[in-house]
Amino acid sequence: MTMIEPDETGRFGDYGGRFIPESLIPACRQLEDAFRAAWADPGFHAELDAMLRDYAGRPSPTTEAKNLSERLGVRVLLKRDELNHTGSHKINNVIGQALLTRHMGKRRIIAETGAGQHGVATATAAAFFGLDCVVYMGEVDTQRQALNVFKMELLGAEVRPVVSGSRTLKDAINDAMRDWVASVEDTHYCIGSVMGPHPYPWMVREFQRVIGDEALVQCRAILDGADPDVVVACVGGGSNAAGIFAGFADTASELVGVQPEGGAAIGRGLPGVVHGSKSLLLQDEEGQVTEAHSVSAGLDYPGVGPEHAHLDAIGRARYETVADAEVLDAFQLLSRTEGIIPALEPAHALAWVMREAGRSIPAGATVLINLCGRGDKDAAQVMGMLKP
Repeated sequence: MTMIEPDETGRFGDYGGRFIPESLIPACRQLEDAFRAAWADPGFHAELDAMLRDYAGRPSPTTEAKNLSERLGVRVLLKRDELNHTGSHKINNVIGQALLTRHMGKRRIIAETGAGQHGVATATAAAFFGLDCVVYMGEVDTQRQALNVFKMELLGAEVRPVVSGSRTLKDAINDAMRDWVASVEDTHYCIGSVMGPHPYPWMVREFQRVIGDEALVQCRAILDGADPDVVVACVGGGSNAAGIFAGFADTASELVGVQPEGGAAIGRGLPGVVHGSKSLLLQDEEGQVTEAHSVSAGLDYPGVGPEHAHLDAIGRARYETVADAEVLDAFQLLSRTEGIIPALEPAHALAWVMREAGRSIPAGATVLINLCGRGDKDAAQVMGMLKP
């Protein structure tokens, strides 16, 4: 088994762990205990599965993209997690963590968000469960994702713009962690990706595993029992990729994570500690974290989830990059060939497939792409970028 529980220190090989202030150690241990108890409880799984089915809309389908396949010369399947309630894969993890928040007797939930999808999902679950909700978002991201800010506020959440640093996702996480330190007794920090101190990388991956578990069964039904040759997902922190990779880690499928060219922690990064765990991150010669860039607000993060660093180290997954211009081309191509407007995040995965079809991806190969978000949130931004 490849993607299993981390060791007793919360590490996947050399990466992971728990590097946090002493004041947060009890909260992380409480969360780990609550998650272990819940994950072993059939009643919790029944409650979670019912909400994912009846509220989030799972299972999401796997769609064969026949027009795109003909264009590229490879057989493209799309795991359609953009069809979930709130428009992305984020709801899978948030429902799980909201249930844990209630089980721990806490009444307030906080979150960070970049592209806004995790913030919207957290605000949605908070409204459903009657939790107070605060979402931290970089000021730059509040501007390019104004629609999601409005959605969060409409759902009853308080959105706090972050004006420090680059005013993007990294800085939103910093402020959310400061809040958590000050309010840990009654507050749960709902981290949105497979990063942060143990147990978050493992817990979030397990809540997102449903993507890969569903896709494995669906692909085998479409492919007469076979698995796709390549499974591709975008990677910033990497929760959607971890979720779909978990379903295929013990098959012969090649796993490919696609990063933005301006934020490739795997490839350009060095080992270091950020936001509570050891992983690969962009840093200068003095070890200071440097800024990442991506056309997508959800991928401009200077680090990567520790399990992805581990999968790269052991050679089970490989991690590639694409440029912003390639992403914009992919955004348009899927829209025009299949009538599906993707979010800019999964457009990174599609951009890599477009570039590599007939090259590192042999003609006629089968490729599964995790379409983890829809493009409503990015339409205004892209419209402005494509105008002459």
